[in-house]
Amino acid sequence: GYVDARLLVESKPDRDDTAAYARWNVVSFSDGVPGKGTGVPYFYLTTLDPTARNALKDHRSSLAISEYPLGTCSNADPESPVCAKITLTGRLVLLEANSKEAEFARTALFTKHPEMKGWPKGHDFQVFKLEIEDIFMINWFGGPKPLTVDQYLKYK
Repeated sequence: GYVDARLLVESKPDRDDTAAYARWNVVSFSDGVPGKGTGVPYFYLTTLDPTARNALKDHRSSLAISEYPLGTCSNADPESPVCAKITLTGRLVLLEANSKEAEFARTALFTKHPEMKGWPKGHDFQVFKLEIEDIFMINWFGGPKPLTVDQYLKYK
């Protein structure tokens, strides 16, 4: 389904307008095959994109995820505490290409994002993982909810 959203701009910027396009960087992720998520986000990134280039120099990174795109926030504003959101902070690291974890990540990514499998080989896409060090979550009024990385990763 489609979820209404508030656009910051009316249309996608011209691809030659680098400054305008700088606000359009989005990365897809997967934490496992559907129904078997691990909570650990994996990414398929190219160094043609600043996300991967920056991670190779400085691993500090965060991933913010909102409930809003699911369409379960009713008419609430995406910033409203009624609409859950979580920020995972940690280290974005490159996985060894032939490791079992990278194989797992590719399966998870290609299952959820099948188009990735056919992306150009010459763009040198590689598998990255966010090693979670801290979690910030809001799912109702009253401020952030305490949640350790261990609690988050062991939830079933």
